[in-house]
Amino acid sequence: MSDLRAVSLRDVMTDIGTGPKPVRVLWQAPDTIAFVARGRVGRSEFHDDPSDEVMYMVKGDMNLHYRTPDGEEKVAVVREGEIIHCPAGVPHTPKFSADAFVLVLERQRRPEEDDRFTWYCEHCGAQLYEVVKHVSDYHADPVTKAYAEFWNKGRTCGKCGHVTPRPDGA
Repeated sequence: MSDLRAVSLRDVMTDIGTGPKPVRVLWQAPDTIAFVARGRVGRSEFHDDPSDEVMYMVKGDMNLHYRTPDGEEKVAVVREGEIIHCPAGVPHTPKFSADAFVLVLERQRRPEEDDRFTWYCEHCGAQLYEVVKHVSDYHADPVTKAYAEFWNKGRTCGKCGHVTPRPDGA
């Protein structure tokens, strides 16, 4: 067993608030992952985790968009100092400003589990693109990698032809 050590969320927020990476992994243990993320401009994918996820808004507010089993999009508002549980298998997209921060707690992925990142057309609602990846290391920033694939291959809707614009800074 290694020594137990506390982490200063204030220091982590300062570091990722001014640095190029929007995520700082606090730990990856055999069964748990903890990280702090700052808001990303233009985040639009729905992430489907194979495990439950707990999110605590350390600074700022978040609109957690999620999709019901019948495809309806809803929004849960999570204010600074509040916590929310998102069950495994619920497609969700956290939307919060670049100066806001969330603490996320999840279960480490098992070898047979994949994460899904899915985009939908903002005009007609059709599925635009999906990236399925086994996320074994959060230090690799899987969300940024999924977006790189989306921006290069999946922005045009096959149903209505709308092209999703790339936001500034993305």
